[in-house]
Amino acid sequence: MKSDYNNLKKKVNNYHDILKSTRAYREIWDDSLKDFILKRLEAISKEVGLDTKIETKSEMENLEAVVLSLGDVKSGMYKKVNDTIKRHLIKHNGSLIYQQLFNGKVIVLINYPYIENYGQPHPPKTVAIYRPEELKEPFFIRHMEEFLTEIYNWEDYDDDDKGEEPNQRIGFKLNFEAPDEE
Repeated sequence: MKSDYNNLKKKVNNYHDILKSTRAYREIWDDSLKDFILKRLEAISKEVGLDTKIETKSEMENLEAVVLSLGDVKSGMYKKVNDTIKRHLIKHNGSLIYQQLFNGKVIVLINYPYIENYGQPHPPKTVAIYRPEELKEPFFIRHMEEFLTEIYNWEDYDDDDKGEEPNQRIGFKLNFEAPDEE
């Protein structure tokens, strides 16, 4: 009868270990990891001459995020309200995010640029999920390289890639479909 519980006891022990790790990961985030991420992103941005805004989002305890943003600008497109008034469309230039997950691990995401009121924003790209001890110096440069590659590919969009997904298309047809002919 006692051997019937061995497998279950192992699972209970694993469960307790995971909960213990979650608490430890959260402590590491608060004690050092959040500041480490901020400092690395600031140093890399400065070293390569990239104008960024880096901030901590902390509305939810244990779900904080460090966000590196390329900012917001006028898109260069606008809606004519009348002959003298133009309503500019705002372009969000994209962001690289390091966010705590519910279990204390850190997810790295890329938010693509998008223009308000013009199509649908592309869903974020997950770069990776890390335990705090796995986030080492070289990863930050690799993340920034991947982020910038995704951003300039978005900025330089054209239809050269014939394997594109239909929901990734942007342009004239997205906002100005021809009326159905009867």
